[in-house]
Amino acid sequence: MSFLNQLKQQASALQSQQAAELQSVEAHTAQTEMACVVVWKYLQDLAGQLSVICPPAPRFSLDGKAAWPAMKLSGFRVDARKKKLRDKDVYDYIAMGWDIVPLVGAPVAGLVSVNFPPDLERVQKRLAFGHVEHERKDVRHPEKNTLQAIHFEYTTKARGNVTVTTDHDNGQLQFRLANADGFGVVTTTWAATRIEHSLLDELAKLIVAQPSRFL
Repeated sequence: MSFLNQLKQQASALQSQQAAELQSVEAHTAQTEMACVVVWKYLQDLAGQLSVICPPAPRFSLDGKAAWPAMKLSGFRVDARKKKLRDKDVYDYIAMGWDIVPLVGAPVAGLVSVNFPPDLERVQKRLAFGHVEHERKDVRHPEKNTLQAIHFEYTTKARGNVTVTTDHDNGQLQFRLANADGFGVVTTTWAATRIEHSLLDELAKLIVAQPSRFL
């Protein structure tokens, strides 16, 4: 076999491999888009129902000691963004957010004090996770000027959300859930082919702090 024929064989094999890979990617992309439509419609419907129900929220605490008053979930809203992928408009992400507010009355002021680095890091993360309005005040020794404690004055209002991001090439959806079980963030990934109403029902249970198999 001539050297040119060897090159032709290599080129042909490479073209076949590339065609198979492209076919697989296109199949994954189509599956991901179908899954996104299911998620989008489900979350729109869910947001409408939960905005009426205003379900009770789980226990919230910035330092793990002083609990917030009884809270509820309200003001659910849904959004989605698209992007260009191989000259096609596809879903980039889908998100649903909600407010976490007192069950009765308006948000009230609170104060949490920390004086050890691990506690400081924990409280700062929870403030950030919940988008909690707050002010930090350093408490210093009146004579030595050494730092004695850090006070965080805050308002008992936070936000929760679920964000679904797409991985079209691999046919997957990643779910990032913030503040569904107190302050914190959890993530999990599902294959697009697994996205159906029964699975999203488990997500809904997780959002309203009921036992769930979603994670």
